[in-house]
Amino acid sequence: MLGGLYMSVLELTQFYLRDWLNAPFAGLSNFSFALDFNSAVGVTLLRSFAVTAGFSILTVGLSWLLGVFAATLLQRSFRGRAVLRTLFLVPYALPVYTAAMIWKFLLDQDDGMVNATLGGLGLTGGQTFWLLGDNAFLATVATATWRLWPFAFLVLMAGMQSIPHDVYESATVDGAGLWQQFRSITLPMLRPVNQVLVLVLFLWTFNDFNVPYILFDKSVPNAANLLSIHIYNNSFITWNFGLGSAMSTLLLLFLLVVTAGYLAFTSRRMKDA
Repeated sequence: MLGGLYMSVLELTQFYLRDWLNAPFAGLSNFSFALDFNSAVGVTLLRSFAVTAGFSILTVGLSWLLGVFAATLLQRSFRGRAVLRTLFLVPYALPVYTAAMIWKFLLDQDDGMVNATLGGLGLTGGQTFWLLGDNAFLATVATATWRLWPFAFLVLMAGMQSIPHDVYESATVDGAGLWQQFRSITLPMLRPVNQVLVLVLFLWTFNDFNVPYILFDKSVPNAANLLSIHIYNNSFITWNFGLGSAMSTLLLLFLLVVTAGYLAFTSRRMKDA
């Protein structure tokens, strides 16, 4: 981290890689260049930030909803629960490279199962480009959600199992339905778990590099150009490591501010409750 901070104030290009410690000092020029929204660099960085924010919000929200649904479904004992729980955890157990490659094949225009299924149901023409254009954003969200929701399920299931069953029995006696029990008992008692879970999911998705890089190789569409990919391109494609390090530092500062604000807000709400 300290090395990245130091590189962000250097004019570090391919000409100084052999002796990068002696690269010319650039001060804050890399930061001002990255944040100049009147230039192409600043505009593309801002667009990448917007794409990453939308991607993170959707992925975290969908992962949490799926995790809550699955954890609630498996909260009570029934025949086959262990098998179903194991199947739910398979996406998280797979290496990220394998998971992303599976989705890359599924979303293939000609031979992918997604197009074959949607075409067979008459919902599309069966030749949709999922890995090109604006659809690339949906493909990235779907792949990342499939990868992350089992983790949310695992954490939420553990949290739900720590809630005393007597509380639900008392609520049932008082006439509370399943939705009332979930809203008045489960969600309030899961607040400490959700505080950490949502933050971890957000940090993972906002920094996600593997999913878009494996899905699209080096030709990532603008609709899926996450900040991690954008920083990678500025560092290893254009060979401007000083600018790439400055963008990484800005991303780090943003995540630190968001984390501190989120923890302060959620901790205050839990104290008020």
